[in-house]
Formats: sequence, C-alpha cells, structure tokens
Amino acid sequence: MATAVAAADTFPKLLAAHAQARGESPAIREKDLGIWQCWTWRQVADEVRLLAAGLAARGFRPGAHLAVIGDNRPRLYFAQLAAQSLGGIPVPFYQDAPAPEMTYVFQNAEIEIAIVEDQEQADKLFEILPQCPKLKHIFYDDPRGFRHYKREELSSYESLLAEGEAWSKGHPGFLEEAVARGRGSDTSIMLYTSGTTGNPKGVVLSYDNLVRSSVAYTQLEGLTDQEEVLAYLPMAWIGQNLFSYAQWLVAGFRINCPESAETVITDMREIGPTYYFAPPRVLEALLTQVTIRMEDASAPKRWMYRHFMDLARRVGANILDGRPVGLAERLQYGLGGILVYGPLRNALGMTRIRVAYTAGEAIGPDLFVFYRSLGINLKQLYGQTETCASVCVQPNGQVKPDTVGTPLAGVEVRVLDSGEIVLRCPGLFVEYHQNEEATREAKDAEGWYHTGDAGYFDADGHLKIIDRAKDVGKLQDGTLFAPKYLENKLKFFTTIKEAVAFGDGRPVATAMINIDMQAVGDWAERRGIAYSGYQDLAAKPQVYDLIRECVEKVNADLAADPKLSGSQIHRFVVLHKELDADDGELTRTRKVRRRFIAEKYESVIHALYSDIDHCWVEAQVRFEDGRTGTVRAQLAVREAKTFPPQAAAKAA
Repeated sequence: MATAVAAADTFPKLLAAHAQARGESPAIREKDLGIWQCWTWRQVADEVRLLAAGLAARGFRPGAHLAVIGDNRPRLYFAQLAAQSLGGIPVPFYQDAPAPEMTYVFQNAEIEIAIVEDQEQADKLFEILPQCPKLKHIFYDDPRGFRHYKREELSSYESLLAEGEAWSKGHPGFLEEAVARGRGSDTSIMLYTSGTTGNPKGVVLSYDNLVRSSVAYTQLEGLTDQEEVLAYLPMAWIGQNLFSYAQWLVAGFRINCPESAETVITDMREIGPTYYFAPPRVLEALLTQVTIRMEDASAPKRWMYRHFMDLARRVGANILDGRPVGLAERLQYGLGGILVYGPLRNALGMTRIRVAYTAGEAIGPDLFVFYRSLGINLKQLYGQTETCASVCVQPNGQVKPDTVGTPLAGVEVRVLDSGEIVLRCPGLFVEYHQNEEATREAKDAEGWYHTGDAGYFDADGHLKIIDRAKDVGKLQDGTLFAPKYLENKLKFFTTIKEAVAFGDGRPVATAMINIDMQAVGDWAERRGIAYSGYQDLAAKPQVYDLIRECVEKVNADLAADPKLSGSQIHRFVVLHKELDADDGELTRTRKVRRRFIAEKYESVIHALYSDIDHCWVEAQVRFEDGRTGTVRAQLAVREAKTFPPQAAAKAA
C-alpha cells in the first residue's frame, strides 16, 4: 500500500492507489439532514470515473478549466478529481463571492463548464453569462429550487453521471489511459489570489507542488490514514486545498464535510478531529463565543474560569511543550483540566486534536497563547498561495507565540536588506496564468520568490513576520509603524471584530474599529443598554468607553516594546458598519484592502488627524439581495490614553 501511494505523482493516481489498497475504508463523509453519509475509497473512485466520462462526453479536454463553486461537498471534491483525471484544471471559487467578482475569473480562465452546489450559485452564473460567452454548461448538485428552470445551459449532476455511464461503455479504458498520462509536473489546480490591489491573479500549481508540500507536513507530524479532518473552509483557499484535499489524497485519512456553516461546531464535536486547521478569524470567533458564555455564567463559575485560565496562561504552554513546571502548579493544572480545560476543549470540539495549525493572517500572541494554554497543540505556519502554504512551521517543543517557526525541509528563506522575505521551496508555483510580467516580478532569475512580507529571523532561527512590506512604514518621528501588528493586538479583545490602523508618515497612530455585534450586544443587554441595531449600538457612549479600555490596554503593552512603543494609538473611531467583502473593504479571506478603505473613509481619517471630536460619513453598502444603498452616520472621535516607554507595569 505504502509503495503504491508513494509511487503516485498525481491526485488521480493517488485515488486509484487508495481505492485498490483500502477500497472499503471510509474516505469522505458529509452530514445531510442530521445524518452522516459515507463514501468509501472505492465508491469515490467509481463516481469520479463516471463524472470524468460525463465531462469528456461534453467536450472537456486536457488543459481546460472547470469551475467548482459551493461549500465543501463530496461531489465538488469529486468534480475536481474528475477534471484532473482528464488532464484538466479545476478552478474553485469562493462560494460567497457575488456574481460581478466571478466575471473576471471566468473570462481569464476561459471556463466553459461549471459544477455548482445549488440554485444560489447557478443564479450567479446566469447573471454573468452575457459577459462570459464561453460558459456553455452548468451542472448543479442540490436540485432544490430548479423545478421550473428552463435553461439550455443547465443540467443536473445526476444527468452528467448518466451521460458518463453511457459514454464510458463506448470508450473502454479511456480514463485509465488519461490518468496514466498524467505527470507530477502537470498543472493540478489554479487558485486566484485575493486581489487586494487589482484584479486577482491565477496561481498555477503543479501536482509536484502540492504533493511534495503534503508529504513534508505528513512526515513532520507523523500523519496516518486514521486522522479525522473537518473540511469546512472555502475550497478556493490554498489552506483548504492543501490540508483537506492534497493531504487527504497523500495520507489517505478521512475528511468530513459539515452540514452547514451554522452547524460546524456541533459537527466538529461529533467528529472529534485529530488534525485541524483554522485561520485566526475562526479562532477569534470561537473565543468570542466562549467569553460570552462565561460572562453569562454564575459568579462562582466566572471566578473558577478566570482563576484556572490565569494559571493556564502561566504554565499550560510549558506543560504542553514538556518544559519544567513546579509540582504544585502541575497539580493545580491537572485539577483545572477536570473542571475547566477538558470541558472547554470538548465544547470547542477539540478534545482529540493532536496537532492544529493556524495561518492565512498573523495571529495575535494572546489569542495563540489562549489555545495552547488549554493543552491544544496549536502551531503557526507561514506560506502563501504561491508557495502552497508550505514555507515555515513551528516544530513541536519549540513553539513561540510571536514567530511562524523554522523553514520546512527543502525550503530556503532569506531576508533582504530591505527586510523583505524571499524564498525557494518545492511548493513554489509554476506561474501566474497568462501574466508573464507578474510572474517575472514575483520570481527572479535565480528562482527566488519575493513574498512581499517583511520580517526577520530571531536568535533561535525562527522567522518573525512583521507585516506586508508595503504596509510597514514609519511615523513622522521615525518610529516603526506596523499596522497589522496593532490590528491583531486589538482584535484579541472579543469586543473588537476588525480594526484598521493608520500612521505611516503621520505624527501618531490612529485606528478605525468594528465592534463584534454578538459580544458587544450581549455585553449591552446584561447592562440594560437598549439598541436597535449595529449602527445604534456602535454609537453608544458606553460602547466607546468599552473600546477605549481595549485600546488603552494595547497601548500599555506597546509601551513595553522598544521598537513599537512610539506607535501607540492616540485617537480612534468606532465605525457605523461592519467592514465587508461585498462592499470591497475586505478580500474574500478577510484581508483588509487598505488603499480602498483609505479612499472610501477619507473624511474619517481627516477627523482622526484633526482636533474635531466627530465627523459625518457616507458609505455605500451592498445588501444580501444584491441591492446597493448608502448609509450615513455621525461618528465620534475619541482620545485614548498613551503611556511612556517601559511603563506597562505601572499602567496595569
């Protein structure tokens, strides 16, 4: 079994090897109507074979691109494998992207066939059909809502399987020959970048890129075919493709698709994953839920939680990493495991996790320490879509809250004099699709990829990421200004969902802040503060006082940092609306589009750097039904207390 899998250099070959070696073992599960449905490796291979034959019957050819759109669903995984079996290239989309955002990708990739999850996704494609004349066929998985649709482009997933069954009878051995022709150097998938500064770029990744990266992680963590993995992140994201698709096929473990985004925590508790991946925003949301529940608990429970969490922050990570801890504290921690940590891990669905990763955005050190203090082996890794998320990872026993670890085997990393990180690695992408100029800018003649990130190696050889190189700047007095670092410290507080810091070339640092509606709403209700919605709640003086306390705690922490003590936040506003990807303010991976926000909220920034205490703002928003409108509000501008350098202890 191991030999057959090791010899396979493409995903279709890996699927065939697993089907032959462990055909009756569970490969993928999906929760539907409250019941877990299971496909064995043999069933997956059989369905992929029929689906590939159906695509071939519709004219899908080697090198063609197949659009895959929807939540994590087994049939969408099968669609990717079917396209790859024919020498084609799947192009997964973010399922929450509105139709206009999809147009460019369909045009750039010249997509002719799409397989979508449901009516919502199909309707988006009908909207852009006039701009995408090459799109000829749309196949849907979920039939709900399609009863009265009469579109010649539209067909069901089942009809495609039926076509495949009929077509394969007249072409015996076709699929096996197509799979055998595949090579590791062939293109495996194309993923589009976030497009923070312009149109997204199609990142072309080969099988070698993804398979070698998967093998590196599998060997590092000793992953086996017995791992349970929850597949819940967007299929268009490199993290999902590496950890819940490529590694699934390399290691042969089981992946589990939750019923919906709303049931992820419940489904996670049922599955009990052993190997877990979550971006910081997911971990922040989980912590917010925990905090809200504890605030609503009885006084004795709140005291017990705070007491044992204070202990966990002191000794939990040391115990996890095998460092010496006094007997008394170790015994107290054991008691905390029974009373607090164990039940909390169970509530989060993390009881069985052996290793968990976080990446995609820098994570606040306090948030990172929280999870490790519970005994959850959470580690940071570093990578980008262009590197298959496989550059650095924290080794067991050498985990630091403020670094991303050391380079993986076979990875070379250098830091230029400018502070930019450049690297070479087995996962490095082939090219940007139809964009030679951008490819040359990213990869130099010697094969070094310029990441655009700024950072440095610490004394132990761990890489520390400061920010995007283009975002790192200086205040007028020369103080280092790293906006993402400030934003992450703010977002550790459960009451703050998003933050955007400003300061480059200016006298002081300032910030625009989004409150977390769930956390602040619960806080307000417990204090009898009435509100009618987000805008009303965000404008409450009591909420401003709450947020000011958070900002001042961040400033107290910054005062102890010799490099960043001068970048404390002097003034802030609480925005009247949440920053939203549909409004162009965030990318689909929730990265801040700084330039766009600076232009859109120019009047707010002007107020932050003047002596006025309020400003008017108008912002265009997109509603869930696709309509657009304008929201107007008067925002208060507040001062925050700052502290002399090294004064954090006194402030506390």
